[in-house]
Amino acid sequence: MSRHVLPRRVVTRSSGSIWPEPSGRAACSGSLLTSPFPWSSSPSSGETTMLCLDRRTFEMGHTGRVPGIFKIPGDESLSGRTFGSRRACPVPGGPVYQDCQDAFHAFHQDLNFVRKFLQPLLIGELAPEEPSQDGPQNAQLVEDFRALRQAAEDMKLFEAKPAFFALLLGHILAMEVLAWLTIYLLGPGWVPSTLAALVLATSQAQCWCLQHDLGHTSVFRKSQWNHLAQQFVMGQLKGFSAHWWNFRHFQHHAKPNIFHKDPDVTVAPVFLLGESSVEYGRKKRRYLPYNHQHLYFFLIGPPLLTLVNFEVENLAYMLVCMRWMDLLWAASFYSRFFLCYIPFYGVPGALLLFVAVRVLESHWFVWITQMNHIPKEIGHEKHRDWASSQLAATCNVEPSLFIDWFSGHLNFQIEHHLFPTMPRHNYRRVAPLVKALCAKHGLNYEVKPFLTALVDIVGSLKKSGDIWLEAYLHQ
Repeated sequence: MSRHVLPRRVVTRSSGSIWPEPSGRAACSGSLLTSPFPWSSSPSSGETTMLCLDRRTFEMGHTGRVPGIFKIPGDESLSGRTFGSRRACPVPGGPVYQDCQDAFHAFHQDLNFVRKFLQPLLIGELAPEEPSQDGPQNAQLVEDFRALRQAAEDMKLFEAKPAFFALLLGHILAMEVLAWLTIYLLGPGWVPSTLAALVLATSQAQCWCLQHDLGHTSVFRKSQWNHLAQQFVMGQLKGFSAHWWNFRHFQHHAKPNIFHKDPDVTVAPVFLLGESSVEYGRKKRRYLPYNHQHLYFFLIGPPLLTLVNFEVENLAYMLVCMRWMDLLWAASFYSRFFLCYIPFYGVPGALLLFVAVRVLESHWFVWITQMNHIPKEIGHEKHRDWASSQLAATCNVEPSLFIDWFSGHLNFQIEHHLFPTMPRHNYRRVAPLVKALCAKHGLNYEVKPFLTALVDIVGSLKKSGDIWLEAYLHQ
C-alpha cells in the first residue's frame, strides 16, 4: 500500500517526520528508528495489509469482512488493493511499495487524531534500496501542492458552514413533503403523478449530493456525526447502504480512472473506455457491438444504473458483508415510501412511481457524475503523484448558481478530487489557487461549458468504440 498520516503542518523529510517513531517491537534501545529492513521481510501471514508512509511501515493486520479495506477509527477507509499493498503473495519480480502520503492526507481530516492509532501498528522503516512503484515525479510540484493544501487550511477552507448543509437537508425534506401533498391534494392522476415523480427525483438527486458530503466527513467536525448523518440520508431518505457507497467511492477517489482500481470505469465488457478499447480489439473480443456503444448507452446507461445496477450491487453488499444496520435503514426507506403511496395508487401504481423516480434520478446521476471523468484519460496505473493523477482524470464545468446546485458542486471536480474532505461551498475560493498551481507546472486545468461536458461523454464513448473496431479489424 502506501504511506503516511500527515500532520496539520506539512514538513519535508529533512525537517523531521511527523509520523510515529517505532516503539515496542519495532524499536531498538537508544535509537529513534529500527535498522532499515527490506519490504520482503515484512509480515506476510494471511491477508495482511502493509501501509507505507514516509518510508515508515505500518501493519494494518487482517482486513476483516471486506478484503482490501482497512479503517482508522473515526476516519475514512481506503482500499488495500488500491495502492498495491504488500500481501501474502508478492507481485512478479518481488514486492514493492508505493508512497501514499498525499493520498492519506487527503482522506483524513484530523491527522493528529489518526496518528495515535497508527503508533501501535508501526513496525519500522524501509531500507533505502527498496524498490518503489512510484514513477518519475516532479518534486517541486509535490512540494507546491503540499504548500497549497497548507494555505487552504490556513484560510480555514476545510471548515464547514452548518447553515449551508442545514438548508440542503431542509430543502430535501421539503421536496419529499411537497411530492406527497401533490398527490394528496390533487389526486393520483397523470399530471399530479408526473409532477410528484419529478419532485421526488430531484429530492433523490440532492440526497446523493448530501450523503456524498457526509461520506467525505466534510460537514461535521466529528467523523462519527458525519457517518451517522450519512446513514440517515443514504438509508432512510434513499434506501441504500452508506458503507456500500463509501467502499466503492473511496476507491474511485484514490485511483480515479484506473482500471480495476476505480469501479466507476471498470465497466467492461458492457462498455469499453480508454485503453480497454485497444486491448479488446487486439484480442478479438466482441461481446457487444462496441462501435455502437454510444447509442446503446442511452438504453442501458442513464436509465438503469440506479434502478438495476446499484440496487443489486447494494443489496448484495449488505448481505455478503452482513451490514444488518444498513439493511434496516434501507428497509425503513421502502416502508415509508410504500406506506405513503400505496393508499393512493395500490401496490402496482406505487411500484410504477418508484421505478419512475429511480429512472429519472439515474439519468441525473450518470450525466452529472461522468461528465467530469469519462472524457478524460482512462487506463492502467501510471504511478503519478497525487496532484497529477487527479488532474489527469478530472475536469471542471463552468460554474453558475444553478449548475452549482444541480450538480452538488461536482462541477468543481478538480478541487473536489484534490481536497475530498473540503466542504463544497469553499471550492470557489480554492479554485484560483489550484489554477495558479496548474499554470506554474504546465498542468491542464480544463473547464468546459455544461452542455459541452454532457456531449463529450457520448463523443468519448464513440471514439473508444471506433478505436476498438479499428483494432479488431486490423491489429
